[in-house]
Amino acid sequence: MAPPPVLSLRQAWLTFGGEPLFRGVDLAASRGDRICLIGRNGSGKSTLLKVLAGMVTLDGGEWFLQPGTRVAYLSQDPVPDGDTVAHYVAGGLPEGAKDDTYRVGAVLDAVGLDGSLATASLSGGEGRRAALARALVGDPDVLLLDEPTNHLDVPTIRWLEAELLAFRGALVVISHDRTFLNTVSRRTWWLERGVVRTAEHGYARFEDWREAVADEEEKALSRLDTKLAAEMHWLHRGVTARRSRNMGRLRRLHALRAERVERMRRPGDLDLVAEAGTQGGKAVIEAKGVSFAYGDRVLVRDFSTRILRGDRVGLIGPNGAGKTTLLRLLIGDLAPDVGTVRLGTGLVPAYFDQRREALDPDLSVWKTLAGSSDQIDVRGQPRHVMGYLKDFQFDQRQAMSPVRALSGGERNRLLLARLLARTSNLIIMDEPTNDLDMDTLDLLEEALGDYDGTLLLVSHDRDFLDRLVTSVIAVEGDGRIDEYVGGYSDYLIQRPAVAPPTTPTPAIQAKAVRDVQPKAVARKLSYRDQRELDELPARIEALHAEMATIEATLADAGLYARAPKDFARATARLPAVQADLAAMEERWLELEMRREALEGGR
Repeated sequence: MAPPPVLSLRQAWLTFGGEPLFRGVDLAASRGDRICLIGRNGSGKSTLLKVLAGMVTLDGGEWFLQPGTRVAYLSQDPVPDGDTVAHYVAGGLPEGAKDDTYRVGAVLDAVGLDGSLATASLSGGEGRRAALARALVGDPDVLLLDEPTNHLDVPTIRWLEAELLAFRGALVVISHDRTFLNTVSRRTWWLERGVVRTAEHGYARFEDWREAVADEEEKALSRLDTKLAAEMHWLHRGVTARRSRNMGRLRRLHALRAERVERMRRPGDLDLVAEAGTQGGKAVIEAKGVSFAYGDRVLVRDFSTRILRGDRVGLIGPNGAGKTTLLRLLIGDLAPDVGTVRLGTGLVPAYFDQRREALDPDLSVWKTLAGSSDQIDVRGQPRHVMGYLKDFQFDQRQAMSPVRALSGGERNRLLLARLLARTSNLIIMDEPTNDLDMDTLDLLEEALGDYDGTLLLVSHDRDFLDRLVTSVIAVEGDGRIDEYVGGYSDYLIQRPAVAPPTTPTPAIQAKAVRDVQPKAVARKLSYRDQRELDELPARIEALHAEMATIEATLADAGLYARAPKDFARATARLPAVQADLAAMEERWLELEMRREALEGGR
């Protein structure tokens, strides 16, 4: 029997003075649920999450929260208050535990923050980490997270994934990070055109599900008027055509990676001779024996690389390790202390300004792109402004609206439209996926996948890197930098074996390191990890039993004809059970190996 819901909506609807944002919504979340909330930019995901948190009142329907249930909510743009970070994070503790400085210190160590810092001094990324720590510190019954991975580095994201996989309460999360969603989600809520569809599987199967829904809707509406049929054709084409284009780009990406392997094996120096033509020279960047330090702190040590036209290079590493510094060295913004960096001739760079400072909030979207003209030059080809804006999912009404009226995701789409309209042969992007919705990510991925120039990309989005880059430069810290052919997953396979960290590397502060007393080395698992290790065998055994029952049910040859709904339910449930089982067994093995290593060191 499924556990009772701790949080639910029944026939819920909400409007903001116009068309309903959503209507007739029935949702329920129980302990142990890990739910991803998916939807287009502007569809109302964040508002729905606020409704679930009890922060927005429904216009109609029922909102239910089981008495005594504690809810923690992380907003998309958190603004920490209070005197210090530690004081702010302690506000997330339950009543009676406000003085639990150990729990506050532990979670602050995990997210790499100094509890003595004033909240007013925090950057946007630090503010998000503080808000995340506040949400997690109280071990709530319901956890509602809106874009929790924004501005987090990969070690912190992986730590967060482990925390959420071990979380016993109900989780509802909005995120653009596909790898993160694939890891943590086991159910999906899809908000589309005011309706919420639910599925008993995680994000890993969302694309197939979305395509199946589009096919069914197109068939159901095929007899309606031309406008509706055309709209559904566009929706369907947006799914299937994207998949076809992705396959073509994937084949091209594999070919480029194979070429990069051969080139890295080839001996000899690279001749930086310019070639004729608007593409510039074949050679883009050559770095030899580059080192760079700020005072006594070495960020780059004896690093060399060759980047040719058409290469797509991803820079990865923990926050504060030196990725942006290395990027500035490679493009000539910084001079190395030792070694040389030579740039090819004819380079025409384009920068993605994630801070959106290039946008005038008082100008319309139309004028931002084309001024007073109705034509825009797109990489040497004239296009009508409205036609070009439609490529980036803007309609006529938005084209005439001021930039200040756009959402954050829409502003990023406008920046993307400006960037890709310009003629360039080198695109430089420093963490472009922060604050982007999935639709904008898809647009960015498609545009960069078809780009013939060279790309330098700093990103923490593992799926984005896997889909785009031909090689990865890993900035590991303490000046250690290595290059690997392929994407992030290839980097994980190729890198030298290291002991996995239990917590992410804290961000390196740009200040003098304070003298601290050495901490005692842990000789056993934490209370929380030990409790999880003790409980996992029973949970694994229960999943094995459930899987055996499902497989026995599906072995009944007459089940489909006799009870098609039971057959469909069992078919849908089996992959989720298998995925949960694999995750739990992997987690048990990780904890058991850690326990043996700790106890063996006594």
